[in-house]
Amino acid sequence: MSSSSNQPTSPKQSVGPDYRDEKQKPTATVSTAVPFENVHTLPQTPQLIALLTMIRDKNTDRADFIFYSNRIIRLLVEEGLNHLPVVEHAITTPVGRSYAGVQFQGKICGVSIMRAGEAMEQGLRECCRSVRIGKILIQRDEETSMPKLFYDKLPEDIADRWCLLLDPMFATGGSAIMAVDVLKSRGVPENRILFLNLLASPEGIENFAKRFPQLRIITAFVDQGLDEKNYIIPGLGDFGDRFYTM
Repeated sequence: MSSSSNQPTSPKQSVGPDYRDEKQKPTATVSTAVPFENVHTLPQTPQLIALLTMIRDKNTDRADFIFYSNRIIRLLVEEGLNHLPVVEHAITTPVGRSYAGVQFQGKICGVSIMRAGEAMEQGLRECCRSVRIGKILIQRDEETSMPKLFYDKLPEDIADRWCLLLDPMFATGGSAIMAVDVLKSRGVPENRILFLNLLASPEGIENFAKRFPQLRIITAFVDQGLDEKNYIIPGLGDFGDRFYTM
């Protein structure tokens, strides 16, 4: 029996509004469920599945890949912001009426894992004006096959901020784990880190969620698994190459 025969299959379900009859809703592959309270998967809506279909397609050209990836990134950032603390904030409207609202509490910053994570910076800037963004460069050591920290540049007051860690692909989790260790070494509490991610593997999610139980993971989709080369399957290829060069 081939190794691919032993791979778990991705779940499928009808997608669409609840008010539509099941016969009117198409069946599509949806995110794999994971049993961790600190992992939050975007709702598997027709819009999200259609966007993911576009960026997974090997025939999608670079311009369309960038456009549809940016739409998913925007959804991830918006959901990530929902997990930040707010406080009560009453205001008066232009017609003289009061409104019991809320406002964000505390400062935030983005931290991208270079280079693919830099593709998510614009989506964060579009939602958070003048947001500070730090960078971490981690590459795999050719001799040991382990992640190695090459460079980091972070805001001096990062320990006082909520950090949105940005990386679109989450396979084994080695780079993300090292990035979190860097943030924690700079004084950032684990519960002030949110990891925003487009596509993850169940193996990476499990390893990461257990290691950092207070950290929140916001992902668009948990895929089928990893192949023998630790590539996410069915995946979408190399995100950085498709976004920047192909």
